[in-house]
Amino acid sequence: MTHTTVSATGRTIADIIDRRDIWPVFQPIVDLATGAAVGLEALARGPQDSPLAFPDRLFAAARAAGRLGELDMLCAERALECAVTAERPPPLVFVNAEPAVLDQPLSPRLLQLIAAGLPFRQVLEFTERALPTVPGSLLRIAAGVEQYGNAIALDDVGVDPLSLALLPVLEPEIIKLDMHLVRNPDAVHTRTVCAVVRAEAARTGAVIVAEGIETPEDLATARALGAHWGQGWHFGRPAPIGAFSGDYSPDIAGALRPARPGFHLPHGTPFALAAQYDDAGPADTATIAAAVTILRDAVAADDTAVVVAASPQPIPAGITGSLSELLGHARSVILLDQPVPGEFTAAVLGAGYSHAISVRPGPDGGLMVLSDTAAVAEIVRALLTRHP
Repeated sequence: MTHTTVSATGRTIADIIDRRDIWPVFQPIVDLATGAAVGLEALARGPQDSPLAFPDRLFAAARAAGRLGELDMLCAERALECAVTAERPPPLVFVNAEPAVLDQPLSPRLLQLIAAGLPFRQVLEFTERALPTVPGSLLRIAAGVEQYGNAIALDDVGVDPLSLALLPVLEPEIIKLDMHLVRNPDAVHTRTVCAVVRAEAARTGAVIVAEGIETPEDLATARALGAHWGQGWHFGRPAPIGAFSGDYSPDIAGALRPARPGFHLPHGTPFALAAQYDDAGPADTATIAAAVTILRDAVAADDTAVVVAASPQPIPAGITGSLSELLGHARSVILLDQPVPGEFTAAVLGAGYSHAISVRPGPDGGLMVLSDTAAVAEIVRALLTRHP
């Protein structure tokens, strides 16, 4: 049955979508060192004459009507249309993606806008909910975004520990700290999150953005937490794009890491990718069991650890018992139902650390044991691209 949500003024979500009655507003994102804007974030709004003007009601109505994917795509289209036709297009335009519909193809209109060449760099924002929910779709979309020279941001970092574990896998250009971290700068959780994020930014060149900056005190806190850029009412409330009259930073082109086409879709099997980082060791029962124990101990010491694994049948000797225990203790497990033939691979990712093993039996194989963040992340990307 198809559901239709009607607002107090009689407007339905179907009517709003069919009429393309979405009117985005934009909020500045600012360089905390200079005060100059680096770009604008697009925020969806429905028609002003309707209670569906508010984004929470708008998206809830679309979800109830089974049209969430259409609405999400329309919001992205309208954001780019407004930014393209602005008298002063910003250097960066941030557009949000709804995690529940990341597996849908891009609309013809959105593809047309992107392929025509945007006068700015688009930054597609994923909320951290998308990482464990649809990791394969997220990586494939990220690859498409980078193919056109655009960028990825991970939003709301700090709400769920899973986002810290999987952060190196996505390796976004921009990491956005959730506003509750700015509100609670002395909390143990805040210090832990910000330490991991700062280390990741130092490793990858990502830019850290603090959200929810409303006062001069918030601004000082954001800088102390390691943020490079920020957004919030202190810099400006959401408004139509023509209402922004501030200056844009002239140095933004060099501040954001260039796009890396192909990065999110590595070529090769996990074992072959691991072999780029180290030489394979013997893959006998004892050494395999010892390697799995490394993963198991990491999971036992961290109740927020994520395990990603793919195992062919039959499972190589030395793994069965340890693997069951490993999976049983992990907070989150992603098991691939399409494993790489002839290879067993398992990885444990936590806040600020990662371990992986990959086994290929036979004379051309062996055992790979890795703890380098970049190596483990690449292996996990190779696994997750085989996942929905």
